[in-house]
Amino acid sequence: MNIFRTLHRSILLLFAVVAISIVILVHFSVSKIVAEQSRAQQQSLSPAFELIVEELMAPLHISQTLVQAKELKELMAASKLDEAAIFNTLERLRTEFDMNFFIASEQSRRQYHSDGSITELIDGDVSWYFKSKGQPAAEVADIGKWGDPHFYIDLKVFDESERFLGFFGVGKSLRSFLQLFSQYKETYGYDFIFVDKDTNITLSSDPTLLAKNAKFKQLADLPWYKKLSTDEQQGSLNNLLIKKDGYDVLIAELNIQPLNWTLFLLTPLDKRQTEIGRGFIISVVTLLAVIFGLFLLIYNLLYYFKQDMQKARQIDVLTELANRSNVTLKFNEMMYQKLSVSLVLINLDHLQTANETHGRESGDVVLRQIASMLKLELRESDILGRWAGEEFILLLPNTGSDEAMEIALKLRDGLDGMTFNTGTMSIRMTASFGISFTATPLTINEVIAAADNALFAVKREGGNAVQLQLLDEQ
Repeated sequence: MNIFRTLHRSILLLFAVVAISIVILVHFSVSKIVAEQSRAQQQSLSPAFELIVEELMAPLHISQTLVQAKELKELMAASKLDEAAIFNTLERLRTEFDMNFFIASEQSRRQYHSDGSITELIDGDVSWYFKSKGQPAAEVADIGKWGDPHFYIDLKVFDESERFLGFFGVGKSLRSFLQLFSQYKETYGYDFIFVDKDTNITLSSDPTLLAKNAKFKQLADLPWYKKLSTDEQQGSLNNLLIKKDGYDVLIAELNIQPLNWTLFLLTPLDKRQTEIGRGFIISVVTLLAVIFGLFLLIYNLLYYFKQDMQKARQIDVLTELANRSNVTLKFNEMMYQKLSVSLVLINLDHLQTANETHGRESGDVVLRQIASMLKLELRESDILGRWAGEEFILLLPNTGSDEAMEIALKLRDGLDGMTFNTGTMSIRMTASFGISFTATPLTINEVIAAADNALFAVKREGGNAVQLQLLDEQ
């Protein structure tokens, strides 16, 4: 995650540098005074578009990816909803992405929030659910929580037979978003107005235009808009010069396609620089639109990079088994599900000697062959991983200590009878096995401690044997 964040911030910095550099080049085409004034305007616009990506686009792309998860659909399609599992999933997502997620179930008519709260979905009390459910769109962007405005993405969830299961979505507070817009307006005189497909004003730097108690103001209600001709109102407002509060104002229009929203940026212009300023703003907005589109593309590529990176971090490169962190995660999941687990530590008896005698490359070949042999002998539900240099770990869910002993003895006998071919020589290898068992939720360190004691006892007696040590709590 830290690597991904560092890469993400580096990309943001790169785009900021590129944007400023391009704008400076444009400035050289006009007078020095106009260029300096325009550069200051650009520096104020770039963070605004970055903020749009962070606050509006990031939640959309994250929720679009998560809604395809098999785990989510299985939770919502269950004949009897497991509310504990739903809250556990939402809390895990909230922790990972630092956003508030929710599931609105058609079956229970309840909305489950990642903060642990539940909202009853009653027609007339919770309007968004029934309004969005009846719309043909698969995803809806909306504003809610009028005391503390939140941006919501609601995505419909269907099972394999296209049965509607409800909504999955994300809610993100827009308090800092609106405060920054207000600061831009105060500093530069800019006005930001977002409207949806029905021309409702969803967000604005002007607090008097914000919705109250779910009642939106319309773009058509604005005084400057009413003064436009019918043709101007029906067409694009991009690059249109208007009078607002006695000042010349240039409108830049940008369609935010994934949300089906439109952003209107209203920029006041000095009368003597109207034509120059108008051309410059057009260039700036065009450049920013291209950068904005490129950033969205890079953002999606980074997301898939993150997925691949996380997968790689969970696999031991040499043996292609689960690594220590992956095994720990699987163990914790078993404890959460209240499964009984037998844990087996497998330590190769003379691998160090083989490395010193035949070379480390030969030892690596042996490790890979032993990993393949162990995988073939285990059940589908068993978890095999590499715990340390010459040590493997085995998790046997719903397996008692006696059965674990039988499995370990079978593996020991199998290893004892095998010869491993390194390509240039044949090597025989044995292993020592330490077993522990728990039927109650414990940490992996507690269970491993008992298995490690058993393993030490086997090693002390010469190895190539299996020993069980029960936990004190059993």
